[in-house]
Amino acid sequence: MDTPNTAPLAGIKVLDLSRLLPGPLGAQYLADLGADVIKIEDTQAGDYAPPALRAVCNRNKRGLRLDLKHPEGQAALARLARDADVVVESFRPGVTARLKADYATLSRDNPRLVYCSITGYGQDGPLCDDAGHDLNYAAFAGVADQMGCGPDQPALSNLPVADILGGSLTAVMGILAALVDAQRTGRGRYVDIAIADGLLAAVVVPLATLNAQGATRPAGGDTLSGALACYGQYRTQDGRYLAVAALEPKFWDTLCRRLERPDLLAWHRDEDARRQAWVRSELQQRFGSQPLAHWLHLLDGADCCVAPVLKLAESLAHPHYAARGMVHAARHPEYGAGAQVASPVKMSDFQFAIRRQAPLPGEHTHQILRDAGYDDAAIASLSTRGIAR
Repeated sequence: MDTPNTAPLAGIKVLDLSRLLPGPLGAQYLADLGADVIKIEDTQAGDYAPPALRAVCNRNKRGLRLDLKHPEGQAALARLARDADVVVESFRPGVTARLKADYATLSRDNPRLVYCSITGYGQDGPLCDDAGHDLNYAAFAGVADQMGCGPDQPALSNLPVADILGGSLTAVMGILAALVDAQRTGRGRYVDIAIADGLLAAVVVPLATLNAQGATRPAGGDTLSGALACYGQYRTQDGRYLAVAALEPKFWDTLCRRLERPDLLAWHRDEDARRQAWVRSELQQRFGSQPLAHWLHLLDGADCCVAPVLKLAESLAHPHYAARGMVHAARHPEYGAGAQVASPVKMSDFQFAIRRQAPLPGEHTHQILRDAGYDDAAIASLSTRGIAR
């Protein structure tokens, strides 16, 4: 169990005004590492993410509801921000200024405040006011063009890479860097995170192809997307798949010998597309002749970069993830039972724990306002008038 003196972000207070996925998940990463994260929702719709998503993006937080359109709600937020280290928000540009919840306002009484805005396209630029979702940002950053088996078979990912890679993780990187600087200098920073920027910064593999050859290869045509027979997924007799990633010669050599196909050794990374198609066909015929269990047994102990393509439920039940402490069974009082995936950050003198399930809207309102200096009568007044719930 992690304790206040071992969690690396113990003592850091975060006000999370964000909704849906990128902001809440990023704030949860901070909460998992010990930060006191307060999830602040409005008194109407609040964070309208589906309950099952709320449950896995908001654990280890406390919940508060405030009407930020009311001057007293704005005053309550300003009071909380005076003692906060970080604010995270995901409104469109200009909204927080109207709510008096912007960096200029909140940092006036707290110059060490780190304030992170997460938007689709950033605070400036021609598209800054445009709406979007994960697929839009992936399309705009040249990533969607690289997904799929070919130009006529574009793929949609159920892992929202733009929201998480471009949004959540990029925001956490910026927040932690600014926190280090604030502790050193006493001055916070405004962190402008555009999801489309964060995803564009990650396109290093197709960018390398573009720089070397003057153009990217079409979807399914680059080294890691299907051009090579040694790197792909192969269907087994029982309809399951094997992921083969034998990019280095030593792995390809081991694989071919285990499959009793030494004749394929010479065509490992041959650049002839027709020959690669033939090798792929030969491998598919071989793998398709037996069920998945047969190949796992045959390749057990072979150092050749082959893995089963698991269903998520199988991954969660795998002994390796159990040994790593990555999967926790949880039961939320409102959202029901379900698996939770632990923080992937392992470090000395720290053990991840689910200290709190995702808060219900306003679950800790009274407690948080008391911590901020409001007495019971003032809290009751705010509650009665619908300013805090």
